[in-house]
Amino acid sequence: MNNFRLLKTSGKARAGVLTTPHGVISTPVLCPVGSQGSVKTLTPQEVKDLGMDMILANTYHLYLRPGITIIEKLGGLHRFMDWDGAILTDSGGYQVFSLSRLRKVTDEGVTFRSHIDGSQYTLTPELAIQYQEALGADIIMVLDECVGHDESREKVYAAMVRTHHWAERCLEAHQRREQSLFAIIQGGTYPELRKQSVDTLTGLDFDGYAIGGLSIGEPKRVTFDITEQTASLLPPDKPRYLMGVGAPEDIVECVGRGIDIFDCALPTRVARNGALYTKTGRVDIMNASFREQREPIEADCTCYTCRHFSVAYLHHLFRSRELLAYRLATIHNLAFMSNLVRSIRTAILNGTFESFRQSFLASYKTTDEKTRLTQKKKWLEARSEIRTEED
Repeated sequence: MNNFRLLKTSGKARAGVLTTPHGVISTPVLCPVGSQGSVKTLTPQEVKDLGMDMILANTYHLYLRPGITIIEKLGGLHRFMDWDGAILTDSGGYQVFSLSRLRKVTDEGVTFRSHIDGSQYTLTPELAIQYQEALGADIIMVLDECVGHDESREKVYAAMVRTHHWAERCLEAHQRREQSLFAIIQGGTYPELRKQSVDTLTGLDFDGYAIGGLSIGEPKRVTFDITEQTASLLPPDKPRYLMGVGAPEDIVECVGRGIDIFDCALPTRVARNGALYTKTGRVDIMNASFREQREPIEADCTCYTCRHFSVAYLHHLFRSRELLAYRLATIHNLAFMSNLVRSIRTAILNGTFESFRQSFLASYKTTDEKTRLTQKKKWLEARSEIRTEED
C-alpha cells in the first residue's frame, strides 16, 4: 500500500501529501511527541488548533501504563485520548535502547525491566506489531536495534543485521493493512552500512522508510551528512521519516536533504524549561532582562500566548513556578514550529526553498555545538539511569 503522493520538489526538498485513515497530512510534517497519549500540558484540541495534524505516541510507555489491553478495550488510542487526527507510534525500540542497564538483546527480541517498578518484560518484533495494531495507529514502526553513535563498526553492523531480520518478521506479522508499516534504516555513521541497510529494506517494499540511530550524540554535521546520503538512496515515491530530530534549524536543514516527516520532544521539553523560540533563536525567559518587557515574545506571532501576554508576565510565571507557565510556553513553541513547517512547504511549492533556507539560517542563532553536545550527553545519561520518560 502506498498512500504518499509527491507534489513538488525544490532542490532536494519535497512537498507531498500522506493519506491516512484519520486524514490527509501535508508534508513536510512535524509530529509533536505525546508518548503516553498526551502532548504535555495541552489538550488534543489545542494541539489541533495549533495546526498539528499528526502526533507521535510510544508503544513502550503505553504498554507499561495503562496497558495495551486497556486501551484496546476502550476503543483504541484515538478514542482513548480523544484525538481525531493521525497517530504515528514508535515501536519502543529507542526507549529500550535507553535502558542500557535494564535490558538484554537477543535475536529473538529484547528482555527489559520497567523503569517504573523493575518488573521484567519481553518485546519481540511480532509483539511490537501486535501492540501497535491494537493501539490503532495510522503509521506503525518495525522493532529495531539502536546502538550508540560511538560504538564499534562491528557492533553497529551486528545491530543493523538484527534490525533487518526483525523487519522481515514485522512485515510477516503485519495484519491490519490500513496501517502503514515503516522500516527503519540503521548503520550508524558508516555510509556503506547505511547503503546496505537501504538496499536490504527497500527490497522488502515497506510503506515508508525511517532513518534511525541519529541525533544521539554525534555532531550535527555528521547527522546532516548521513541523513542526506541515506535519503538520496530511498525510493522517491515513499515517505521519508527522520526519527527524533526536530530543532527548528534541523528541520530546515533536513527538509533540504529530502526528509518528509519529523518527530521530536525538543519543542515541548525546552518550553517547560523556559526556552522559547523566536525568529532569531531560542531565548531564556528566566533572564532578568525580560522582567519589565511589555511586548509579547514575538510581535507578529498570532498564538494565544503572544496575543494575550507580555514577556514580563511569562518571566514572572516561570520565576514563580506557576503551572500556567509551562502551558503558555508550550503553546508558543508548537505554534512557532507549525508556522515554520508551513512556511517551508510554501517555499517548496513556490520553488524558493533554497532562498528560504538561507534567509532563515542567517537570522536564526543556534546553540553552539559544544554546548549542544554536552546537553545531549547529560540527557542521554539521565535516561540510562532508569529515568526514561518520554520527553
